[in-house]
Amino acid sequence: MQIRDLPYTDPGLPDARSGPRFLLWLGRNQLGGQLKSLAWGLLHFGSIAGLPYMVGIAVEAVLDRSGSRLALAGALIGLLGVAIALGDTMLHRTAVTNWVTAAARVQQLLARKTAMLGSALTRRVAAGEVVAVSTGDVEKIGWFVEALSRFAAAAFTVLLVCVGLVVYQPALGVVVAVGIPVLALAVLPLLPRATSRADFQREKAGRATELASDTVAGLRVLRGIGGEELFLDRYRRASQEVRTAAVRSARMWAAISAIQVLMPGLLLIAVVWHGVHLAREGRITVGELVTVYSAVMMLNYPLRHFEEIAMAYSFSRPSAKRAARVLSLERTAEPTTGPRPETPGPRTAGQTEKQPGLTASVPQVGAEGSVGAAAGTTGQARPDGRTWAGGQTRADGQTRAGGQTRAGGARLTGDLYDPVTGLLAPAGRLTAVVCGDPDEAGRLAERLGGHPALEDAAGLPSVRLGAMALDDLPLSEARAAVLVQDKDPVLLSGTLRALLDVPASGAVTAEEALAAAQCADVLDALAQASVDDDPMAAHLTERGRSLSGGQRQRLALARSLVTDPEALVLDEPTSSVDSHTEARVGDGIRRLRAGRTTVVLTSSPLLLDRAEHVVFLADGEVSAVGTHRELMHGEPRYRAVVTRETDDERASVGAPTNFDIEETA
Repeated sequence: MQIRDLPYTDPGLPDARSGPRFLLWLGRNQLGGQLKSLAWGLLHFGSIAGLPYMVGIAVEAVLDRSGSRLALAGALIGLLGVAIALGDTMLHRTAVTNWVTAAARVQQLLARKTAMLGSALTRRVAAGEVVAVSTGDVEKIGWFVEALSRFAAAAFTVLLVCVGLVVYQPALGVVVAVGIPVLALAVLPLLPRATSRADFQREKAGRATELASDTVAGLRVLRGIGGEELFLDRYRRASQEVRTAAVRSARMWAAISAIQVLMPGLLLIAVVWHGVHLAREGRITVGELVTVYSAVMMLNYPLRHFEEIAMAYSFSRPSAKRAARVLSLERTAEPTTGPRPETPGPRTAGQTEKQPGLTASVPQVGAEGSVGAAAGTTGQARPDGRTWAGGQTRADGQTRAGGQTRAGGARLTGDLYDPVTGLLAPAGRLTAVVCGDPDEAGRLAERLGGHPALEDAAGLPSVRLGAMALDDLPLSEARAAVLVQDKDPVLLSGTLRALLDVPASGAVTAEEALAAAQCADVLDALAQASVDDDPMAAHLTERGRSLSGGQRQRLALARSLVTDPEALVLDEPTSSVDSHTEARVGDGIRRLRAGRTTVVLTSSPLLLDRAEHVVFLADGEVSAVGTHRELMHGEPRYRAVVTRETDDERASVGAPTNFDIEETA
């Protein structure tokens, strides 16, 4: 794999059982690159190790006054110099390639896992930790993969030199062969402490990163309440803790480096002292002493890679552990053992056949231009055989082009059904959902998107779209059929044109989506900020922080409308919008999504009044179904959620309190 071939077509299925196993998996998947780096490393280190022997031959030739041997030694030294330069160049090239490709593989794996988990990721892993894993940790993992082949080449060279010296001059070679392992193992007692200090430093750095990320994300709110100095002081303290931990870690690694310099120096003194005595006794020649001395000097270079691999593993092991933790998370649990609930059965008498259309999670009252406004109220069959009242039939039977299709050509359409809560969003209608518990809305949105919250996933049956279970579909097909926009959508930096350039059916243009989301004022503001007065070319800052909350929300809504999925789930799409704009946004959604299933999770009366079908969830299951006005008159708990009534206010108008409702239940 070369850098020019990135990204990987398929980064593979990682072994995420532990950090070391993940590092081993990376090494195995880059075996070709590792072997290339090892070969060039052997050429480089082997040529360096051969220089002392050539120098010894040259010295002997001078002492023997042999011009031919001196010329041969000079030619061989020149050849070794070329081999050293070539080996060093190619070793660096292949090592950096291993580093970059390993880092790219990890980043692709993390990106794929993040896309698969969606918003459920941050329920198990802090956002700052995800940032740390995808940036600094990726580099440290790549460093270890890159250093591994160079260390292997250095270790093989050291072994070869020791064997060569024993054969070349046993009297001195034995001293070197015994001393080198002592040099390599001298730092081992210090490595656990150095590793623990490095881990502590990275832990502190990760916390500081999380604090900085959270502070930046909430900067607008902090400025509103005057909390900037408080969080700035917290970050100062966290930063100083990181600095102190880094200094303590650096001291330990400095001690290891000092030992790596001191011990070879002591070995060199021992070799020279012993070699001089042997030369005086005539047991070795001057050339042999120079050769052994030069070999020991040259060994300092490959020995430095022993320290590097220790540092690389020390730094990459916790990084790989964090990466493996993220990569080991699963999108959903295994299928339940029992049979999955069937798709809602035949409709009861009096219902007309529903065509694919707009469905929302809030009820919609008939108004001019609304879908199914003139339809009557009939019974609706539930999958368990019971009947809900309040279902509305469509009056026009309208359908739209551009529906999502599967690879085989079959259209993914039909009712959207959640067997956990019993929610049924009829195909082609605007369905509004009101949740008694605000947290239930987020969990419901994730389930409808086919990726429930990880801590709640065990044993849950899959949401169904028509006859298909979303868990049985490939992730790309499930997301093409059902799109979920959560209550805090993210706008990436770039132009507005790039923001709206998303996979779509092509049936909805950007202009139509912006108009439906009531983005006229946003376009005017962006046109003023654009050089050529083109709002589509205006640059949006990260997360759209240059815009107000309502403007960001409407742009995110326009982006969702452009995709034109078969089923669109909107979680509080107008929570930051004023009431007048909210009403127009509701009309725009109803008009643009006619003939498509749309589910809107909201408690806004303005949106609820524009829905064809309203579902009220209480205690995690469907409690009532009807129109907004029907539920306002007949369901006290629904009215309490929508109007924010207190028990005293309900009692003053003769409505039952929560206590009364619970008693009668």
